[in-house]
Amino acid sequence: MGIPTLIKTLTASGDSSLSFVDGTADVTLDSTYDEYMFVYTGVNPATDNVHFQFQVSTDGGSSYGVSMTTTFFDAWHNEGDTGAGMSYETSKDLANGTGYQTLNADVGNDADFGCVGILHLFNPSSTTYVKHFYNRATSTTYSNYAHDDSCAGYVNTTSAVDAINFKFSSGNFDGVIQLYGIS
Repeated sequence: MGIPTLIKTLTASGDSSLSFVDGTADVTLDSTYDEYMFVYTGVNPATDNVHFQFQVSTDGGSSYGVSMTTTFFDAWHNEGDTGAGMSYETSKDLANGTGYQTLNADVGNDADFGCVGILHLFNPSSTTYVKHFYNRATSTTYSNYAHDDSCAGYVNTTSAVDAINFKFSSGNFDGVIQLYGIS
């Protein structure tokens, strides 16, 4: 892995979403770096049992809904040591779909719940290739489980991706998301 350079930090405080848009407020999602890394920490939803998600834009954030093909895996362990497992979650995949991709599933809204993770996006400014990504994340769910979520896939466009939006499947949230360029 290369050296990460912090580009921008956004903080949500009861916000419905956070967006990084190339060229606005010191945000760079261009050919400066081949890899961009979004680190999200202390993300806590106002609504219980929701999914933390992302989607991208090719029109400067005017619309989000670019087609993606993805896969999602989930490992879990109950706080009371009464259940554990791992599964491939087909309901959280996108098959050339334009919806938001889940990064963390079933997140709880108690004060000691929430989610953290790192999303890597490769070559978003390419106008030749699709854009690959992967995410590794952990969360505490509404049902008192610790989750280790992994998803990966590609944004199915050869247009430049110039914006990314993060939100929960419902409600507002608090948290910090940092954008890094990897050289």
